[in-house]
Amino acid sequence: MSRPIILGIVGDSAAGKTTLTRGIAQVLGPENVTIICTDDYHRYDRKQRAEIGITALHPDCNYLDIMQQHLSLLRTGQSILKPVYSHKTGTFEPPQYIKPNKFVIIEGLLGYSTRGARDAYDVKVYLAPPEEIRAQWKVKRDTQKRGYTPEQVLAELDKREPDSEQFIRPQRQWSDIVVSFYPPEDAKEETNGHLNVRLVLRPTIPHPDFTSLLHLIDSSSDSAIRLGLDRDMSKPVDVLEVDGHATLEQVNKLEQIICSDMPHLKNICDRESNPELGKIAGTTGEVLQSYPLALTQLIITYHMLKATQIHV
Repeated sequence: MSRPIILGIVGDSAAGKTTLTRGIAQVLGPENVTIICTDDYHRYDRKQRAEIGITALHPDCNYLDIMQQHLSLLRTGQSILKPVYSHKTGTFEPPQYIKPNKFVIIEGLLGYSTRGARDAYDVKVYLAPPEEIRAQWKVKRDTQKRGYTPEQVLAELDKREPDSEQFIRPQRQWSDIVVSFYPPEDAKEETNGHLNVRLVLRPTIPHPDFTSLLHLIDSSSDSAIRLGLDRDMSKPVDVLEVDGHATLEQVNKLEQIICSDMPHLKNICDRESNPELGKIAGTTGEVLQSYPLALTQLIITYHMLKATQIHV
């Protein structure tokens, strides 16, 4: 490899970036992957943000120029001295020396906010869950892992909403794939393992040819897997939807299409070799299996491996 392959995963706070990243990194091999969070480039710590009255989502609250510079260095295979922000304490820790591996996954809030940063990625993913689901995920995470009360989390969400609308969501336009996990019509309270997924596949990168799938699936609206055409932000796109109740057999047909396109991907489609694929924590801490999540992770991994063929 002449340089690392760089994946961007951008989305609002608690949109599912880390969950998505975890499975992709395991399939690629943790020893082959460097994971970087752009939230480390915050300009102010939590106490300073409260004093100034600025949220972490605002570009002025982040060293976007340094983030962009570091992404450019990583793209050419060079090491960086990365800042470290602790979400647990809300303070900064000593910087880390990062030498990029074969694959680099960049996740965070503002990863596509500058042209220079966007140019650094081979594959760009944007996470867009419904806001009510994201709020539930954020309350669960911040109360369990960051010491907040539910009331504090909801108040913070309200305070951040103007910046989410102005600075986070517009980044959707720069992505190659938009990932939206959402609850089925008959189970609106579902928040974890049985969520459906809607994948907007933009023609900015060549996706697997799923058209052969059309004769295998029922084209009716109640089919567990649907493939169609749509428009996203006024541009034409392909849309692949997989329901949370899809069976392993149905999902396997999709996986076979992906893996047949790249014969050396066979080991990636082996679930025994990749136990983290599609794994998600349940409401009470139990581990659930989500086939829509597993398929999403596999499609993104496919694109990263495709990029290695283009840039050898």
